[in-house]
Amino acid sequence: MAAEMVLSHRVPHKVLSEADLEEVAQRKPPAKPSLRGCLRKTRCSASTAKSLLFRFLPCLYWLPRYPVKDWLLGDIASGFSVGIMHLPQGLAYALLAGLPPVTGLYSSFYPVFLYFFFGTSRHNSVGELRDHVLVLILGSLPTPCLSPGPFAVISVMIGSLTDSLVPSENFLESVNGTNITMVNEEQRDAARVELVATITVLTGIFQVALGFLQFGFVVTYLSDPLVRGYTTAASVHVLVSQLKNVFGVSLGEHSGPLSLFMTFIEICQKLPDTNVGTLVTAIIAMVAIFIVKELNHKFAAKLPMPIPIELVTIIISTGISYGVNLNAKFGISVVGNIPSGLKPPVVPNVRYFGQVAGNAFAIAVVGYAICISLGKIFALKHGYKVDSNQELIALGLCNFLGGFFQCFAISCSMSRSLVQESTGGNSQVAGVIASLVILVTILKIGELFRDLPKAILAAIIIVNLKGMFKQFNDLRVLWKSNRVDLMVWIVTFVATLMLNLDIGLGASVVFALLTVIFRTQLPHYSILGRIADTDVYRDVAEYQMAQEVPGVKIFCSSSTLYFANVELYAEALKKKSGINVDRLIEKKKAALKKLKKQQKKAEKAKAKRQKVLPRCRGPLWTPSLPQGAEDRVNGPGVAVIELTGAEDSAPPEPTLRSLGLPQPSFHAIILDFSPVNFVDTVSIKILKNIFRDFHEIEVDVFVAGCPVPVLTQLEQGNFFSSAITKHCFFPSVHAAMTHISRERHQASVSTQPRC
Repeated sequence: MAAEMVLSHRVPHKVLSEADLEEVAQRKPPAKPSLRGCLRKTRCSASTAKSLLFRFLPCLYWLPRYPVKDWLLGDIASGFSVGIMHLPQGLAYALLAGLPPVTGLYSSFYPVFLYFFFGTSRHNSVGELRDHVLVLILGSLPTPCLSPGPFAVISVMIGSLTDSLVPSENFLESVNGTNITMVNEEQRDAARVELVATITVLTGIFQVALGFLQFGFVVTYLSDPLVRGYTTAASVHVLVSQLKNVFGVSLGEHSGPLSLFMTFIEICQKLPDTNVGTLVTAIIAMVAIFIVKELNHKFAAKLPMPIPIELVTIIISTGISYGVNLNAKFGISVVGNIPSGLKPPVVPNVRYFGQVAGNAFAIAVVGYAICISLGKIFALKHGYKVDSNQELIALGLCNFLGGFFQCFAISCSMSRSLVQESTGGNSQVAGVIASLVILVTILKIGELFRDLPKAILAAIIIVNLKGMFKQFNDLRVLWKSNRVDLMVWIVTFVATLMLNLDIGLGASVVFALLTVIFRTQLPHYSILGRIADTDVYRDVAEYQMAQEVPGVKIFCSSSTLYFANVELYAEALKKKSGINVDRLIEKKKAALKKLKKQQKKAEKAKAKRQKVLPRCRGPLWTPSLPQGAEDRVNGPGVAVIELTGAEDSAPPEPTLRSLGLPQPSFHAIILDFSPVNFVDTVSIKILKNIFRDFHEIEVDVFVAGCPVPVLTQLEQGNFFSSAITKHCFFPSVHAAMTHISRERHQASVSTQPRC
């Protein structure tokens, strides 16, 4: 009582329930979307068309405002540096995708050039049309830009498809009519290029469609542990796929689940057939590239630009291979012919669409997830916002249009983006310069690399995996911070290794979503107590100064309520209340049933006595006696049988005390709904049962902190009735506690005897 008195002394004069609040604050009815309103928003005008054009072609806005004197030199230097990186990586990642090397150059040219038109930079909200329109502007500070192009993970996903759908076994031909067979690499490569171009176009269609439908949020289902676990497993796939080029052995093509392990076992079996020259070449290249990359990282602040060790390695190894004739003398496999010039666009083969739709969607999602992850890293670093939907459209258009020019699907590379940033890149002009470097290579220089050993490209790929393999450090970090995220990382890694890249991604997403469901099914349930001299309520199990208010239980769950966890919520509520609610209700029903039988028995006895009385007062009894004499004749028990108006009124409802049952130690319970963000029909039904059950044991139920959208859902679900009204709902736990205290105080005053 003392706590209640102190509480009532500290609270405002009037406590508003949700019903009172709606009346005082004049709550607006929920807005209903209308066709006229939708048409008004989509109505075309010159200003709207202009804003859309600037949004989907950002270069139209920032290019006329480009500060030539301040930024051009930095963009030229940055573009040249990135273009030098594109050359070896394009060749290497084409090898990884199972395609001719020239397709890697095409994929380093067309998408990078197209990204100049569609890619985003900083976004600010300027102008006022019908709504605020997002248009692209350039800030005064350097704006780091993503560097699109071939990416190892995407390349290995494409490579697994080319191996499974267009295997080399389909192109075996006999040599001069003998039993010796060889693969017709020209026909195989042409078929694979056609397949990959179709996949790239379909990937672009998926990305553009998702972007126009504002489905950029799809990538949110790929959590950071999932993406990092997936890319780490993909890097293992990349490493194993390049071991054949490191050891110089030929392998069969494996696809599907467990293909990684079958490939690794076959490599181990063929280790005795290792080409020593190829192995030595790869080792020397890996050591040299690794050392120089480490020096680049260590002296990044002092170097005007990173040493292009990959390009230097390619040039030196090509010269040595050409001069010594490594292919003929030592059997070291080389890249082969690289045609010069650009090819005309080719329409993709739509017959493949049905076969590769699922894989194309996976590539689209993974490529976008990697791209937007890098974009958010730079945005956080430099303080600007990335438009995820526009990035999705930009990436999709690069893939869609690139597919017509025999490109394979691309994403964004961390290493190239960092080089573009560190070497003074300020805008997408750097990307244009990089694409021009690749264009010159395609037109004039590319054919000079036909004697480049494949082992060099394998070495470049393997060394560039270093950053991804560093992600194994996530295991130690996640072990200390979040075990559920650790499980997601491990399951994603193992599933991707065992089930291959496409099925592994699907299984990983399903598992990650299941962890969310399981966490909502097993939230933290707590009883809250009030911290003295404050209006704050905290878990009594975690805060020593939090004390339960006598006679009131405040129950809170850390999750929302829906069909999967609402029954667990009700069970936890009854358990935390400290009494067996269901057992007490059963006892009450049994006591009421027994009382009803007793009442029926009493009514029968009463009816018998009423039948006896008329017989005693029959017509044969003629003498009229005085009242006192009549009482002596009939006896005192007969006079009380006569019914009065008071006896006809309904008897008072039996209580737990009158039935001889134990009473709960509390008279009210408050449900803290502040964590609840939605309810469904099942949870509404269970909530009604909670109100009913606690009412049965004479406990009032109140709801506190219910968000307005949840209140609307309760209204639409016919939750409220004459028994459950909005007067049971309060804006906060403290408001509900105050209301209960005042009600109890008024009840105690009204029941006090008057002198």
